[in-house]
Amino acid sequence: MNQQLIEQIVGEILGQLGKESTQLPERAVPIAVSARHVHLQPDHVEVLFGAGYELTQRSELSQPGQFAANETVMIAGPKSSIERVRILGPVRKATQVEVSFTDAMKLGVKPPLRESGNIEGSAPITLIGPKGSVHIEKGLIIAQSHIHMAPSDAARFGVQDGEYITVEADGIRPISFRNVRIRVNERYRLEMHIDTDEANAGFITQGTIGRLVKPNEAAETVTAQSVAIQSAPSASIIKAAAPQSFEFTKKLLSTEDLALISEEEIIIAKGTIVTALAKDTARELGKTITIRK
Repeated sequence: MNQQLIEQIVGEILGQLGKESTQLPERAVPIAVSARHVHLQPDHVEVLFGAGYELTQRSELSQPGQFAANETVMIAGPKSSIERVRILGPVRKATQVEVSFTDAMKLGVKPPLRESGNIEGSAPITLIGPKGSVHIEKGLIIAQSHIHMAPSDAARFGVQDGEYITVEADGIRPISFRNVRIRVNERYRLEMHIDTDEANAGFITQGTIGRLVKPNEAAETVTAQSVAIQSAPSASIIKAAAPQSFEFTKKLLSTEDLALISEEEIIIAKGTIVTALAKDTARELGKTITIRK
């Protein structure tokens, strides 16, 4: 075989490999991790930072017209506080604070799981800035996972605004996010938003790609998997069963550790320190902490 033909074949193979490596899964949705943050109404900006103050842009966000501000505030609850919580702009008609479940446990508050913007009957929180403080009786929420998309994306996926779907993410710890709300608007760019607890549960980082699955399709997948398990040998069934307990090996068990453990029973060694907040959180989550014999 002559050299020219060899180079041609190698070039075609490399080109094909390049195409395969960049190919996205069908119904691919980029996933973004949304850390705790604050949206402020105009008069609260002035109370926290001074009369006539306006937020300054630090960086643009993925959604057009949205930005992360240079300004941060402290948020305070009955048990604790969290410093340097980023403000997102522009200003809104009502102040809203979005935290994770882990944050809520640290603060000692019980915010509801809500779609962003739906703050009626939500939890109170105090915000502290360099010039003053604001206590809001409602506005603290844990944000419902959702997908921003344009009408063209909705048509392509076959979904509608307000619909709930499932998003599957593969990786070291494959995970499915259920009851993900679809939000459709001409201004939106395709992107799924989850909080830090959800990201940690699936080892998800910025740039992870998920796969949109409609509820009826998810049901068909579960049925197919059930049939496969029933027809498999008993040894395979035992091997595939999800573990009910987790062997915890660190010397200190905290609420941050609990957020990463999906099993119902956590087995610890004698002498392991369990924080008081971790004990309370375990009870609220229905988890059992057992000392290894």
